[in-house]
Parts: sequence; structure tokens; C-alpha cells
Amino acid sequence: MNKEELKELLNKVQSGEKSVDEAVMELRLGPIQDIDIAQLDMHRGLRQGIGEVIYGAGKTPEQIDRIAHAMWEAGQKMILVTRMSQKAADHFTKDIPFEYFEEARIAVVGQMIEKDAPGYVLVITAGTSDIPVAEEAAVTAEALGNEVHRVYDAGVAGIHRLLKHTDDILNARVIIAIAGMEGALASVVGGLADCPVIAVPTSVGYGTAFGGMTALLAMLNSCASGVSVVNIDNGFGAGYLASMINHMKG
Repeated sequence: MNKEELKELLNKVQSGEKSVDEAVMELRLGPIQDIDIAQLDMHRGLRQGIGEVIYGAGKTPEQIDRIAHAMWEAGQKMILVTRMSQKAADHFTKDIPFEYFEEARIAVVGQMIEKDAPGYVLVITAGTSDIPVAEEAAVTAEALGNEVHRVYDAGVAGIHRLLKHTDDILNARVIIAIAGMEGALASVVGGLADCPVIAVPTSVGYGTAFGGMTALLAMLNSCASGVSVVNIDNGFGAGYLASMINHMKG
């Protein structure tokens, strides 16, 4: 249950469409549902605006299927499953709405939230190799009700590729800059944009990239103001944070 659903329930009580006892019964279904393999947080949407998300890595296809169906049956209308393998997607019992985004490794159970944010999220990658992380960020933001623009393969090795998208950068409400190697893209974008920039280091790069550590440290040490950094390859975290920023009023 999220805030809008709670308001709808209270309005039904006020109008007489539902009794107080019926409303109490619906509220008693939360906040925790124990299904043995997981403790489902059914009131996360009420607290945070977005329901619980399933992290697919490390879970069996059977566990993902069971958890998602339990959340759906409890009334969660949109469920994200991140880091979901093709095997798990193929195994999923598709008796409920289900869409799998292979490159992003994300599944959406139910329907994406209708676009309701005032601006757009711009997702920029330094290289083509960063696209899987970018798609995780982009699909996450789209599922949470945001318009998303994509600019891929626009790293600093060919700065003209980035500069031709200056209008996109200047008009975005929040930018996600994704890069491996030396991670310089975030600083360059941060020096151009007047909106928050979320930097995502990726594990792309040769030996001394250290699996993304070099990009992470470079982004943390950015001289550009307004740049924040999420963990290595954490496209989901960047997309979620971008959605929160884009939905802020004012």
C-alpha cells in the first residue's frame, strides 16, 4: 500500500463505500508478511512512496517467483525485480503482468507508474560497454514514473560527442552520468549542468581500473559541484535516486 492507496481507502470509508471494519482488515494485512523465505515489507510504499523491490541476484528462480506473486497478491501493483537472469525470467509464472528487460536485467511485474514527474532524467554513458548499467538506471527511472532521455557513448575521449547534446544536458532536471575507465565523464557533465548529477562508476576498464575502483575514487574526488556518487555498477540506485529528485516539488 502506498500513500495514494491509503487516501483512496480513507475516502471510501468517508463516503460509506467501505466500512471501518473492512478498512481495518485491509490495514491489518501489513506491515510484514512472512512467507518463510522472506519477510515482505508491505508498508514500504506507504513510508517511502515506492513499494519493496526484489533483488534477484543470489535468489533462485523459484524464490523470485514466489516472492513476486506474494507481493502481487497482497496488492502491490508494480514490482521491480533487479539483477534478474534470463533463466529466472523464463521460469517466472506469467499468470500476472510481467515484462523482462534483458539488457537492464530488470523485470516489471504489473504496470510501470504513469509518467508524473515535472522534468526528465538524462542518462549518459561514456562508452557502449556501460550501457547495461545505464539501462538498469533508465528502466528503473521509467518504471517509477519518469520520462528518460538516453545519450550513449559520449565519453571524454571524444568530447565533441558529448557537447552536441548540450541542450539535453542544460534542460534535464537530473542527470545520471555513467563511466568506467578513469570516470572523467561525471566531472565534465557536472561542470556543464545546473541540476543534480548522479555519478555511477562501472567495472569497465583494463587492469588498473581495479573493477571500477579507479572510476569510483575519481568521481568521489570530482571538482565539479553538485555531483553525488553511488556504488560501482549500481544503476538501480542511481535510477531510484534520480526519480526521487525528479518528483520533488518546487
